[in-house]
Parts: sequence; C-alpha cells; structure tokens
Amino acid sequence: MFGDLFEEDFSFISNNHCGKGKKSKPGESEPPAPRDSTNLSGIKNQGGTCYLNSLLQTLLFTPEFREALFSLGPEELGTLDDSRKPDAKVRIIPLQLQRLFAQLLLLDQQAASTSDLTESFGWSSHEEMRQHDVQELNRILFSALETSLVGTSGHDLIQRLYHGTVVNQIVCKECKNVSERQEDFLDLTVAVKGVAGLEEALWNMYVEEEYFENDNLYRCGACDKLVEASKSAKLCKLPPFLTISLLRFNFDFEKCERYKETSCYTFPIQINLRPFCEQTEMDDSEYMYELFSVIIHKGGCYGGHYHVYIRDVDQLGNWQLQEEEDGLSEDKALRDTENAKETENPLAVFKGILSEEEAKQIPVDQLGQKLLEKKGVSWNKKYRKQYGALRKYLQNHPQIFQLSPGGNKVGLKESHKLLLKLNPHGQDLQSPPQQDGGHWNCEKTSPRPRATSAGCHWFDLNDSRVQPIKEKDIEKQFQGKESAYMLFYRKAQLKRPPEARGNPRYQIPEHLLNEMNAANTELQKKRAECDSANNGIDLHLHLSSCYQFHNGALHPSLSWKESVVDLTIDRRKTLGDLRQAVLQMLESWEGDMVLSVAKPLPAGLHLYQVLDGDELTLGSVGLADGVDIFVWNGKEV
Repeated sequence: MFGDLFEEDFSFISNNHCGKGKKSKPGESEPPAPRDSTNLSGIKNQGGTCYLNSLLQTLLFTPEFREALFSLGPEELGTLDDSRKPDAKVRIIPLQLQRLFAQLLLLDQQAASTSDLTESFGWSSHEEMRQHDVQELNRILFSALETSLVGTSGHDLIQRLYHGTVVNQIVCKECKNVSERQEDFLDLTVAVKGVAGLEEALWNMYVEEEYFENDNLYRCGACDKLVEASKSAKLCKLPPFLTISLLRFNFDFEKCERYKETSCYTFPIQINLRPFCEQTEMDDSEYMYELFSVIIHKGGCYGGHYHVYIRDVDQLGNWQLQEEEDGLSEDKALRDTENAKETENPLAVFKGILSEEEAKQIPVDQLGQKLLEKKGVSWNKKYRKQYGALRKYLQNHPQIFQLSPGGNKVGLKESHKLLLKLNPHGQDLQSPPQQDGGHWNCEKTSPRPRATSAGCHWFDLNDSRVQPIKEKDIEKQFQGKESAYMLFYRKAQLKRPPEARGNPRYQIPEHLLNEMNAANTELQKKRAECDSANNGIDLHLHLSSCYQFHNGALHPSLSWKESVVDLTIDRRKTLGDLRQAVLQMLESWEGDMVLSVAKPLPAGLHLYQVLDGDELTLGSVGLADGVDIFVWNGKEV
C-alpha cells in the first residue's frame, strides 16, 4: 500500500527571480533558507508525508540507532556513486538514510528533502499522494532496512534495538500443566477505549488473567479433555527502545463506521515495567523507561496531520522560550490551580479517599461524609447541580469505581488501586506514592514530573517547522482530536557519552562530513550570490566630460550609449562607498566629485537632488534600480 506515493518536492524553488527587474539564468533559484534559532532542521512535506517525517525525526533523535547506522562504511554498503554500475552491490536504503541524517544534523538549511530516500524505497512520483498510518510505516521501514542490511555487520540492528518478546501461558486447573508460547514484537499495541491510561492498559494485558470456564473450556493436551484453565501474558524480553501504538481508531458496529477515540489517555514520562514482566528479580534500572518521542495525530479517522514531540537527548538544539513570570509566582499559581481543580472536580478526591481505605468497599453514604470532612463541602451543595446524584456519578466512571451489586457500596477497581501505588522510580508496589511521581491524570494535574535528564529539552518537529516546547505541553496530547498516537520510550540506564553532548558531528563518517562541508560551502556561495542579486541595483552614471550645457539643459556631446557608464552596487552600501566605486572606475578624475540624481527628458538631462551624507545608505536616499546619476564637480560642465 506504500507504493507510488510521492511526487518530487520543488517547494524550495522561488517563483521570484533574484534581483529586481532582472532575468534569472536558466535553472537559477533561491537557495534554501538557513536553520532558525533552534539550530535544528525540519523535513519538507512532499504533499502527504508528514507521517514519514515524524518517524524519521524520531529515528534521528535515537542516537544509538543513528550511530549504529553511521558505523556501516562504504566497504559494507557500497557508495551512491556506484549505484548505476550494473555489477556493483550497493545498499541504497541505508546509504540514503545515512545521507539524510547527515543533512539533518549538519546541513545549514531549514528543512531537508526526503525525495532521494523515498525513491530508494521504490516509491514513484506519479500516483496521487495519500496519507497512511505511521505504525504500519514503522514496520515496513524497519523490514526494508533489515532486508537491505542482510550480510553486513548491521544485520541485527533492528532486532537488537527494537525487538522484544512476550510469553503467553495457559495453565490447566486440573493437572497444572503449563502451555507456553513466545511471540516476538516490534511494538506493543494497547487499547485506548475504556482505559484511563497506558499503565492500566498494560495491567490489563500483562497482569490480569483470562479464565476458561463454564461453556468456554480449554482442551488440555496433558489431560486430553476440556478443562478449566487460566490464560495470561508477560513481557519476557525488553528491548532498549520500546515502541507503543495507541488504538485511537475503532469501528462502531452500530453505526457501521470508523471513529477516532478522543477520550483522555494518560501516559507517564517515566514508567516502571517490572509488574508486567515475567522475570522480576533484576535491578530496578532494567525495568525503568523514559519517554523521548510522542507522535501526534491531529484530525479524524479518515485523514489528518502528524507531527512529533521529541526530547533532545544529545542537546543538539538551541532551546529558548520567552521568559515567564518569576518562578515563585509561577509555583504559587500552579498550586492555586491544582487546589481549584481538585475542589471543582471530585474524581481526584474520591480516588484519594478510597485508596486510603483498608476495606475493599465502603458505603456510598460514608464516601459522601468523608468528602464533607476532607473538603468542608457536601456533595449536594457543591457538585449535585453539575454532576447529578452521587451514586449516578460513580456509576458513570466504571473504569475507576466498582459498585456492589445493590449499588450501596463502592471501592476502587483493583487494577486502578494498584496503579495508584505504582511508583515511577522503581520502588515497591505497596510503598506510598511519592510527591514527585511521574503519573499524569486528566482529572487532576499532578506535581510536575522531574526532568528525566538534566539539560534535555523537548521540541515540536512539524514538517519544516521546529519550535521549542515545555515538557508539560505533552499533557495537552492526552485527549482530543489532536492527541498522542505513538509513544517511544528508551531504557533509563542508556547514558550518552559526554563528547556527544551538543556535538552533531559525533560518529558521522569522514566522507559524509566532507560532503556536508562542501554542501555548506556551496550553500553559502549561493546565498551570497542571491543576496547580492536581490540587493544589487544598476545605476546609470552620466559623466560631465561627455555633456554640454545649452538651452537650459544638459546634452550629450556623444551618443547616449557612449555618454553613460553602468555601475552595479549593493543598495545597503553607503554614498561614500558609491563615491569610492565611481572614483575607481574613473581613474583620471581630479578634484571634487558631486553626485546628483538626474532624469533624462526630451529637452535634455535635468539635475535634481544632490546626494550628500557619505554615511547614508543608498536605499535610505531613494536610489533604486535604473536611477540616473550625473557625475560632475558641482560647479560647471
């Protein structure tokens, strides 16, 4: 489905010619704009390739991936120069990916083009451009890369960095026989509908058990009969980089149409995967993961736009935001906002009350009394008008609260209670929640999560545009039409070497460094030429030695062509620079030199403004392309 998608991108070519009133040479165009203040490069959208751009930026900002790719030299991959030779073995996909990464890291341009890379995939430019699913692209891109790297030292690159395993178990209740099956995964697909967040979804997948009983029995191979059994799954092998896809798109069987799930779905900056793993005896650092990329989808299930939030692990970008108010005032405002939200929304209060209760369930009336004691306000007085009766409110949140069959008692669902106790820093499940925890909740703004790595900041990479964001901006992508679609986590124990910090040239092969240096030199040359052409003006100099004065006007003693000398000069230069340029052209000139704006009329050449003030720029005194200037001594002709 990814064949024949892309057209060539010529958006960087300007329709304006270089220089006012001039014809550009064939093939001449504006050079691409340089990088902006973030010092990071975007990627041009070829028409419907925002999903590809978001994934490529994520791979670029995975240093371990790009460095492993850069470690493959021409002796293994061949060279792009040999790609047209019939007998040459050239691995074009990794070579084009290397080149694109080098451009994104080093080339001084606002946005790079992916046309060479997509051409290496065999995607032609003659079909209508359509947007596709970024999760599917991730799998297809990795598959193409794996195939291309067969027989090289990077043959296991994707396997080593991204593949994990899940073990599925079925336990017979009679003979206790365990049937196991392992499955390999490149990414984990988790449910969004009816789930509060990522941790609850993982709990449902890898902690909760499914039971075979009553009319749904399991045939045990050891017992050779239908028996009751339990089925469960656990994460067996964790990869260095964990990719999680959120099931935002669902199908409504009643309406027979697809729809996008826009409900609130939280995910933490740091996550401890120990409760979901088969082996739990290793050090805590083996289970700790940090979020570093969030691919976001904006729109509906039939179309939209992708962009990506990325944590700059190597601190390659320049992160600067407009200064906010004093830090103490900001913290105070944050606390006031939290208190106000907590008072306005009773959900967080109820969750806190029930999580502290030893009993699994308490009477609903007792819950209302505890609300009054905790907040000094009763349900009927504060919340009934907005939320309705207390029991109805609890029934409307079945993913959090569990009511008794008669509806008289209420408690937290077991999975939600345990998730509240799950500490993001790897402590025991039963330990009390830390005040600096990394969990976010849509109903109540938690204390701001600690920075995962000192000095690392977040950027929003939206095709050609790159801008800095704050870590707390990720919370805006929990829900709505613009919301998180894919999450990328890296093991917290993966540390970067000091020499990689702020160094985009780190581990880039010498031949690519040379290529980028040459390309930057050429870019600077083109920008200088185009800048000169855009700001250059042609002045027509009329020399007094070629004129006579009679009948109240100046008339050329020779032909007009012989009496005029053309001079091209930058409009940003000064009148002093213009005077020096004229003197250099007229080496035989002696005495004073006066420059006057002139205008050829049928009656002859008439003089107007005298150009005084050598420090003034040509543009500021009104000199433009094609202006006539009379050069004389200011006294006589």
